[in-house]
Parts: sequence; C-alpha cells; structure tokens
Amino acid sequence: MIQSPIFQNITDKDWNEMRQHALLRESSYEKNAVIFHTGQMTEEIGVVVNGCIHIENIDLLGNKSILSDIAAGQVFAETYAFCEEPLLVDVVAAADSTILFLNVKKMLLPQYNSYIWQTTMRNNLLISAMHKNLILSQRIFCTTPKTIRGRILTYLSAQALKQNNARSFEIPFDRQHLADYLNVDRNSLSKELGKTQIAGIITFRKDFYTIHK
Repeated sequence: MIQSPIFQNITDKDWNEMRQHALLRESSYEKNAVIFHTGQMTEEIGVVVNGCIHIENIDLLGNKSILSDIAAGQVFAETYAFCEEPLLVDVVAAADSTILFLNVKKMLLPQYNSYIWQTTMRNNLLISAMHKNLILSQRIFCTTPKTIRGRILTYLSAQALKQNNARSFEIPFDRQHLADYLNVDRNSLSKELGKTQIAGIITFRKDFYTIHK
C-alpha cells in the first residue's frame, strides 16, 4: 500500500479488492513530463508515490505560475475528477516521479456501495479536499503583498510555521520555481533576495533559508 492520508484506514483486504476491480493503476514520468494538460478531462485522481509534481498555469502571453507543489503521499486533480470539469491547469512532473491513479468515477458506482472501502475513501477524499483549500489559500496570501519583499517574507514565514517555527529550513523550490510561485520576475526576485539579505533580515544559500528578524 502507498503511504498517504488518502488511504487512511484502508486495510490490505480493501486495497486488494480495489486492485481486483481495476480501480488503481500506476505510471512513471520523467522530469518535466506533462501528466495532465489544461482542458483535459479526467476520471482519475493522482497520488504521488515518489518524486514531486507542480500544478502550473500558463497565461496567453506564456507567463507561467506555479500554483502548488505536490510531494510524495499527496493527491492532485480530485476536484476535476469529482466535478467532471476540464482542467484549468497543467500537472507537470517536477522530478522523475511515480504516480498511482485512482478511478474516482468507477469507485463511486452503485455496485460498490456495499464495500466498506467506498465509504472510507469518500471520507478521506473530503478531508484531502479541505487540506487542498488551505494550500491554495496560502498561495493567495503569498501573492497578495504588492512588493516582492512582502511576498518573499510572507512565503518564508509560512514555511517556517509549517516547520514548527524553525528559523532555518529548506524550501521545495529552486529560484525559478519560487519566482513562478510568487508570480514575480526571476531577476527581480534575485535582486530583492540580495537586498533582504544585506538588510540582515534573512540569509540563504540555494534553497536553504534562515530568518533573522
């Protein structure tokens, strides 16, 4: 079984039954491979077994924004699979990744109503959706400040909070991906990071940051 909150309280028996009914499949992707395209319909949700993926949006001018990064054990595309709506984003492998797909539409068929795992999975997916809302809200907070420094410090404060108020921590983005996530130009981001470091507010080396004030 995959270690993920989405499979909480799922027994080995449940897992084997879902496998037998062809509700689960696994696939591997190389870095930068597109897993789902904008406009695509899907009946499946994805669970990251290993690796990492990005939820990306590209506007008409070709500007890319990273809406979320999905690490091992986390879920993506559940809203689109449930609502049967075309994707408004691209789902891209940020590293070599293995994805487990769960066919939600098939799982919810009446013929499976008597299976305990159907109810368990419904509950787990609901909780997952609530957590996803929190993640998306966090990005809204990070892109709300009008200045680049404000966005940087909002993001780093959130990362520190996630890691038990640690002063020093590693973030899941390189410089370009951080710029995409904060919706700013990479060169402008680099300049402001330098100024913020000179001001003694933070220090950083690659993707490792320390907050001093």
